[in-house]
Amino acid sequence: MKPLMNVARRRAAHLLAALVAAMLIVPTARAADRADIHDFLEVTGFDVVFTSIGDGVEDAPLMLGMSNEDFGPGWTAAVSDLYTDEVLQDLAVDMLEPTLSDDMLDHAKAFYGSALGERLVEVENAAHVAEDTEAEKVMGQRLLAEAGSERREILERMSDAIDPQSISVLAIEEIQVRFLMAASRSGVVETPLDERALRALMAAERESLRKEMARAGLVGAAYTYRDFDNDDLAAYVRALETPRMQRVYELLNAVQFEITANRLEQLAWRLADLKKGQDI
Repeated sequence: MKPLMNVARRRAAHLLAALVAAMLIVPTARAADRADIHDFLEVTGFDVVFTSIGDGVEDAPLMLGMSNEDFGPGWTAAVSDLYTDEVLQDLAVDMLEPTLSDDMLDHAKAFYGSALGERLVEVENAAHVAEDTEAEKVMGQRLLAEAGSERREILERMSDAIDPQSISVLAIEEIQVRFLMAASRSGVVETPLDERALRALMAAERESLRKEMARAGLVGAAYTYRDFDNDDLAAYVRALETPRMQRVYELLNAVQFEITANRLEQLAWRLADLKKGQDI
């Protein structure tokens, strides 16, 4: 769970902007208010999804061939206020307020507020905040290898249902490009980056990344949902595949991707200031 229109043929440069713009112009029923959205996020577990966006941000400099030590003692302060729970939640609610209708909100809450939904949210929240361990990965691989055809099909349908338009890989590419180009423009990296060449390089790696993500997703799901029987998981998948839930996930995926990209762009400019201070 947690972690968008078929845009495979569109330029990746416009991916997130197009998705967010589309959300903003799609007419909805009465938009939900902020208090209802906060409650919706808590019931569905997406509050944990959004507040975990900053997890692993300490590795962001690795994308630049650097480490956080290159930016001195100001690193922690530069990151902390960009990724507070309050900031991340507010960004999500700001984007959801004009786009999440009461109908969508009520539909998702009805499922996730059920007995099965509450159990699912509990294990999903735990998976989001836990650090991946090698033992868990190995167990997930074993569970997936031992899964019967019915179980595997359910897990594969679940993967498709939580990314309705199958654009996660393209969105990740766009997030990386936005961060790297912000780092280039801000002066964090000394050699200017060629955006066209960067996109071409990522496009060449796209299929291998897609396969890697698909495999990792199935392994993670096999481990996360290990205590659920096939009937419960099949009921979950059917709920995810309903048109209204698909729309909810399109919207929440787009918001998650946009917040991730936005925070990394802001981080790049913070890192530029830190680097200048180190160079003085």
